[in-house]
Order: sequence, then C-alpha cells, then structure tokens
Amino acid sequence: MIFGKKKKQQVQTPNQPQAKQVTPISKELAKVEKGMISLADIIAPSSVEVDFHYIRVGETYYKTFFVVGYPRYVSANWLQPLIDFDHSMNISMFLYPTSSPDVLSDLRRKIAEMEATISSQIEDGQVVDAKVRASLDDALSIQEQLAKGVERFFQLSLYITLCSDNVKELDEASKQLTATLGSIMMICKTATLQMEDGFKSSIPMGQDKLFITRNMDTTSLASTFPFTSATLAQEKGVMYGINEQNGSLIIFDRFSLENGNEVVLGKSGSGKSYLIKLEALRQYMFGTEVIIVDPEGEYEEIAQTLGGEHVSFTPSNPIKINPFDLSGLYAEGENELGLKILSLHGLLRIVMGELDAGHDSILDRALMETYRQKGITADPTTQKKTPPLMEDLYKVLLGMEDPAARELALRLEKFIKGSLNGIFNQQSNFDLKNPLTIFNIKALEEELRPIAMHIILDFVWTRVRKTLKKRLLILDEAWYIMKYPDSASFVYGIAKRSRKYYLALTTATQDVQDFLSTDYGKAVLSNSSIQMLLKQSPTE
Repeated sequence: MIFGKKKKQQVQTPNQPQAKQVTPISKELAKVEKGMISLADIIAPSSVEVDFHYIRVGETYYKTFFVVGYPRYVSANWLQPLIDFDHSMNISMFLYPTSSPDVLSDLRRKIAEMEATISSQIEDGQVVDAKVRASLDDALSIQEQLAKGVERFFQLSLYITLCSDNVKELDEASKQLTATLGSIMMICKTATLQMEDGFKSSIPMGQDKLFITRNMDTTSLASTFPFTSATLAQEKGVMYGINEQNGSLIIFDRFSLENGNEVVLGKSGSGKSYLIKLEALRQYMFGTEVIIVDPEGEYEEIAQTLGGEHVSFTPSNPIKINPFDLSGLYAEGENELGLKILSLHGLLRIVMGELDAGHDSILDRALMETYRQKGITADPTTQKKTPPLMEDLYKVLLGMEDPAARELALRLEKFIKGSLNGIFNQQSNFDLKNPLTIFNIKALEEELRPIAMHIILDFVWTRVRKTLKKRLLILDEAWYIMKYPDSASFVYGIAKRSRKYYLALTTATQDVQDFLSTDYGKAVLSNSSIQMLLKQSPTE
C-alpha cells in the first residue's frame, strides 16, 4: 500500500531485460562481520572455467606462457621488448638461490660429459659439434667464476599471462607475444593443461605453482631487472613531445646541456616549422628571449599574436641595421675590431662575389682605413664611436689609386646608389628590446637573402654579447647561408661560442646534403647537443 493505494504490480515483458539487483557494499561488509559470508565470497568471480588452452575468470579470458629458452648472451635492459609489449598482461618472476657447492658438483659432471662427447667425436674422426663446444666453454667460464666467488647461481621462473575479452583476441595476442619473444631469442610455451596453476602463478600471491626454472648467474639475472624506462624528463624545461613507447612526457632544459645548440633536419612537409614554432612558443612562455631569422615569412602571425617585434627587410622599412656596428665590449684576448673586419670580409664576399688574393688584400686595407677615418682603431676606448657605413667603404675604395679597388667599388655600387640603396647603408636605429623578435627577409630577392641573413646574424651576435640573458636564436632555412664558406664559418663561430653568452642556436634546413656537404656544416652539427632528425628523403 502506498498512501492508501495498492502498489501497481510491475509486469515484465519477454523482451525487457530483468533489472540487476545491486546490493550496497556496506550491507555485504555487515554480513562479513556477522560471519554470514566470508570476504572471499565477496571478491570471488561469478564463474571460473578452466580449459586446455585458457582460463575464463568472470568475463575475461587468460592464457599463461612459461619461458623455456633464453639467449646465450644478454645485455642490460634486454627484456625491454617484453616490458613494452602492447597488450594487457601479467609478468611474474620467481628467483630461487642455489647453493654454490651443489652447482659446482653439477657443473663438474656436465663438463666431464661434454669433454667425453668431444673426445669421442675426435676419435671417431667426426667434426666436433659446435653447440657442445660452446656449451663447454660457457660451463668452464661459469665454473671459474663460481669457484672464485665472483658469481652466484639462481633458478629463475618467468611466466607471462595474457588477458582479453574474447578467445580470438587472446589467440592473436599470443602469436604477437611469441614473435616478440622470438625477436630477443626467447622461447615460450603455453601452459597447456596447467592454466589454473599458471593463472595462480602470475597473480600477486607469491606462489609458483608451475615451478619451471632455468639456472642463471648473478650478472645475467641483474640484467633482467624489469623496471626500466627510456624516458627523458628533467625537473625543469619545456615539453618536446610524448614517448610513444610508454606515453611519458619528454621534458628537458636545453640550456642545461653541454651547449644549447640544436640542428633540425627534415625534408619539406616533415614538420620542421611546426616543431620550431612550438619550441619557440614554449621557450618564450618560460622567459627565454626568442630571435628568429625567417626567410619565408612563416612567423609573422606569431609576432602579431604575442606582441613581438616584426622586422621586415625592405627599402621602405624605417628599421635599419648597419653591418659595421661594433659591440663596444672588451674581452681579454679578443680583438673586437679584427673580428668585425673578418665578419665583414665574409659578408662582402657574398656581396661582391669571388675575390682573389689581390682583391682580398685591397679590401682588408680599405676596411681598416674606413674605420680609421671614423677614429676607430684596435683601442677598445675608440670602438664606442659612431661606426662607418657601407657608403664610407665605397668612398675609400674609389679614393685608392688602384684599378682593382675601383673594380671592388663598382661591385658595391648598387648597394650605395642603385636599387638596393637604403637597405644596408644607414646607421642602426633598432635594438633587441622585445622578448620576441622576428626578422622577415621574404620580400628580398633570392640572391639578397644570404646577405641579409649574414647581416642579421652579425647584428644579433653583436647585441647578444652586450647583455647576458637566456636567448634562443633560430636560423630557419639555414642552407641559404651555409652555401657560402665565409657565412658558414660565421655560423660555426656562433655555435662554438654561444654557450659563453647564454645563447642557444637552432639551425633548420630541408636540404640536408647542402648543409652537410661543407666542413662547416658538419662542424655545426657536431657542436649541437641536440639533433632532431625528421622525415628524410630516400636519397639522403
């Protein structure tokens, strides 16, 4: 009766499933306390079916394997393919210490038998069995180690139990497991007619119901330690990806390495730009100043989104960079002016083309004179004065009474009076103040991009040495500049000295052969603690 009315009787139709009766766990525990039922009654499965080839517990099927064959030689972490096997499974290892005197006694008997077999084969004129010879060598080696007390002997039992929702999936996983173990020279057998004992041996009860053992010395046994993982995770740093084998995060701080340099190699469409952008954003979030040399205009949107400085190299752009700038710093054992002139030699070889020894000598004298006319010498106190311009070098070359000097001036003329006037011939009016700076040279012609990249790198290198802070310099499409030996030498110099100024250099290229065809390209690679190898062309 409910509120004076009869409760309607529920009618169950044939197609309607019967509702499950769920008993609260508190009531079941109360029955345990009263002794009405045991704890085993609560946790026991609804049914258990033992078959020749599997055991079904509830709705789950299990199959147990035991290992009977092991490789002759093992190395550290040799069980990793089994540990990383992509299927639900239980692995049980049982170890039984063995008395050394008993093992030595058995070894002496086995050694005597194998020596007798070999002697018999020799007397009969037969070829000695290679397996017997190898087994004898192993036994003699182990006997010596045991006698010295260097090694101990153990009996090892190794069981693997697979589980699945149906027999078909279980059989498929069994084939894959057998193949995986076979790849590391291990032989496993199904615990046919012993599935119940195999299941009990692989659950965490510490009971070895099968007791199928294999003797193993201490060194080999130590290498079976299963709790290993190829992870790369530091306490601080940025995330680079996810380990596909175990799903762990790959986190590390490149600035904590021997040097923070990185080389990214991969063909077009392999994900270079995505990888570089992602790392740049994450480094930026952690307070690293990011500077990007962008030949293809791929990073402009990032600068706009994050409020970064976007510098586009065009004649109409008011932002200018003077390649003759000096850092104004003095470092023990370094000649700032000499290093700058060497850098300008490399730049001007790209601008003017190939120079012979005579032209090179004239250019060197002209550069020295250009700085001298501005009152700048090797004396560090003079190097804070206003530096010369490309136009000043042009005038010095014209003023030298030498046809070769005039020829060099003519090669330089288009940057002073021609169509390219105004790009590289004005005093610098820009500095690295924004935590994100992107130099876009997409608007320049192909032949001008290496020149612009060299000037930008020289400008950044000059500014980086003035104030030390964590910086990331990204040189995308590095093959543009690595084709020129002098510019490649300059990039190598940055890679070699960057750690001193807390700078990390990232060079990325899709033309791997062009990058590595020069000694400087190989040197940059060897001076980079991180090498990212993405998808490569079959010919590379």
